[in-house]
Amino acid sequence: MNAISRLATVISLASLSALPLSVLAAESKGSVEVVHWWTSGGEKAAVDVLKAQVEKDGFTWKDGAVAGGGGATAMTVLKSRAVAGNPPGVAQIKGPDIQEWGSIGLLAPDTLKDVAKSEGWDGLLSKKVSDTVKFEGDYVAVPVNIHRVNWLWINPEVFKKAGIDKAPTTLEEFYAAGDKLKAAGFIALAHGGQPWQDSTVFEDVVLSVMGADGYKKALVDLDQKTLSGPEMTKAFTELKKLTGYMDPNRAGRDWNIAAAEVINGKAGMQMMGDWAKSEWTAAKKVAGTDYLCVPFPGTEKAFTYNIDSLAVFNVKDKGTIAAQQDLAKVALGENFQKVFSINKGSIPVRTDMLNNMEKLGFDSCAQASAKDFLADDKTGGLQPSMAHNMATSLAVQGAIFDVVTNFMNDKNADPAKASAQLASAIKAAQ
Repeated sequence: MNAISRLATVISLASLSALPLSVLAAESKGSVEVVHWWTSGGEKAAVDVLKAQVEKDGFTWKDGAVAGGGGATAMTVLKSRAVAGNPPGVAQIKGPDIQEWGSIGLLAPDTLKDVAKSEGWDGLLSKKVSDTVKFEGDYVAVPVNIHRVNWLWINPEVFKKAGIDKAPTTLEEFYAAGDKLKAAGFIALAHGGQPWQDSTVFEDVVLSVMGADGYKKALVDLDQKTLSGPEMTKAFTELKKLTGYMDPNRAGRDWNIAAAEVINGKAGMQMMGDWAKSEWTAAKKVAGTDYLCVPFPGTEKAFTYNIDSLAVFNVKDKGTIAAQQDLAKVALGENFQKVFSINKGSIPVRTDMLNNMEKLGFDSCAQASAKDFLADDKTGGLQPSMAHNMATSLAVQGAIFDVVTNFMNDKNADPAKASAQLASAIKAAQ
């Protein structure tokens, strides 16, 4: 049974009856409930900007924040709400999940039509972005920002203390830097031991070892030959070596706690998407001076992306529909796109803004990210992040998470066996 069938089975259309009168009454003044997982310090500052503008426009924002950086807990909450016949007006959903929710009739294909047309969304967005938030040709979600996943974050002061004079550009240089950091008493690579974080590291290593084409064949196309081939075995071999530079007490640690270790000078590096920059910004640190951002070694010609988006659900209340439309208009407006991404650490989705990042006041990390996004959009270097719900179904992603996390926590794990297990687990999940 595929993922869409599973979701349709769990969420019976028969259960999606009209909302209770008490709920309709509460929302009839023009309120919108937004379920999301932007809960870390920098993320909360970012989403508060959207909330403030929607409320300034006269609507009530009901915050449905659910902690958990990977979004798994929020999706569980969302599914339970849908089963109960009480979905929110808007929810943070992304990638293939949008297609799944759309296929069972829960999203609203008509709500955003006028907004998208009047605001010229098709002309503002890369086709890669607009296709992600459309279902059967209609916008059912508004893209909020673009994250680059394959970043390496560096504390230059820690590097200096460890005798490292430049950011690593190859895996060999990365390991050499890690050795020096460990010898100087620092944690070489800050990491949180959660499955989605483990797989973020894994996909960076796959991209480094196999290149953009190999990454696509393995983690997007799910090609069995590639998954079980020698290059994947090499990727697991490098992953095993890289894991040795992590804090052994990392189990269960949130990503922002790991980021704090780099910010506070306890660790030298972190592999994490550019939402990590929001933590540096919240700590009043300056890009290029207090911290460095570089593509993970070997991935400089590729860009793994994670597009945050807010999907609109089918509702009957006119006030809620008006609030959904206002939120969408604000979310893709130039002012919010700038303020949100500066707070969140990401880059805007609007191509007119991506071409003018320096003039708009974005820092060196964001400028580099925008430049690479536009270039890779033309060359095929853009690849959806498997670890961040952009490339596969949740079932396949879960199978990958299990194999990767088990491998990273087993000192005796064999890379060749791991690649075979990965291929088998993915095949079973499809």
